[in-house]
Amino acid sequence: MRNIEYTVPESFEGKKLISFLRGYVKISVKLLRSLKRIPDGITVNGSHARTVDLIHGGDRVGLNIPTDESASVSIPTDYPLDIIYEDEDILIVNKPGTLAMHETHNHQGDTLANAVAGYLMRKNRPATFRAIGRLDKGTSGIVICALNPHAAARLSGNVEKQYLAVVSGRYEGSGTIDKPIYRPDPMKTYRTADDRGDRAVTHYTVEESGESYSLVRVRLETGRTHQIRVHFQYLGTPLYGDRLYFEEHPLISHQALHCGFVKFTHPVKNEVIELSAPMPEEMTALLNELRKKTH
Repeated sequence: MRNIEYTVPESFEGKKLISFLRGYVKISVKLLRSLKRIPDGITVNGSHARTVDLIHGGDRVGLNIPTDESASVSIPTDYPLDIIYEDEDILIVNKPGTLAMHETHNHQGDTLANAVAGYLMRKNRPATFRAIGRLDKGTSGIVICALNPHAAARLSGNVEKQYLAVVSGRYEGSGTIDKPIYRPDPMKTYRTADDRGDRAVTHYTVEESGESYSLVRVRLETGRTHQIRVHFQYLGTPLYGDRLYFEEHPLISHQALHCGFVKFTHPVKNEVIELSAPMPEEMTALLNELRKKTH
């Protein structure tokens, strides 16, 4: 059970509780329905309240969010996590590129979902993995995990991310790639840039470049699977180390792609949070080698 309390600002004086919950707290319709069915799921000044009740500035509105018993729980494993931020509502980790996000037929017990489940269980917390977005296996960087349904609903679609990628070609300045992405075979993960696909837009800015590489900072306008990898392959400069869209590289065991920055509004505190994570050692080693070849 997660207990959250809000103080009603004067701007909601004399308004219905529902307007505060939907307009200020931004509670989801699904969670609101769930709380209505729970004794004292919603309270005002410690007493049970209905969404049609009128509220006043300074009132204390409480939400008693139950554990989501229907949510799937991964098999817990004892895998060390690089934790960047943690509180009662969110857990933010720096995922290694070698780690898959979710369990599949190829990955059982060796994913970030398993690692997070194990960590939460050891803290006697519900071991539900609610990742906000996803990173491909082979992509390292920041992953935000919501620790309750309210946090998940507030964060979904409201996180700004920036990626760092090492691409196999020289770029300068900044640019935008606007090309649909298509999945030729529904049984395979491979994607391609093709007008038959879904619209995909990638914005990039060059951080540094040499004769045969560029380190680019990328922001996604859309969120298609493999979007960054496919778009730079489409331009003829696939990411170093990308075995699916380019070739293996001796210095990096996965694609040189890292989610290095996130910005979002905290789902409960309403504070803007900005977090960063450094590139993994393999990407740094790759860059250093490419720099040597340039000079």
